[in-house]
Amino acid sequence: MGLVTSILTLPMAPVRGTAWVLDQVLLAAEREYYDPARVRAQLAALVDDLENSRIDAEEFDRLEDELLDRLDEIEAYRRGRGNGS
Repeated sequence: MGLVTSILTLPMAPVRGTAWVLDQVLLAAEREYYDPARVRAQLAALVDDLENSRIDAEEFDRLEDELLDRLDEIEAYRRGRGNGS
């Protein structure tokens, strides 16, 4: 970028900065959402809740299915990203 271009586009700097910040927030949220370690930790906590009678077997089955579905979604997402998608 030349000096003239920099001067002419200076009024757009706040917009570019805001877009960059939003992009960084989106990337961080995506990394957190697609982190299999978090889902595995939730599964371990769920097993602990069942073993300590904090939830019943029916609730355990329902929540376990949701978490296993999340793991499948994460695996599919990572496969897609690995193929250049």
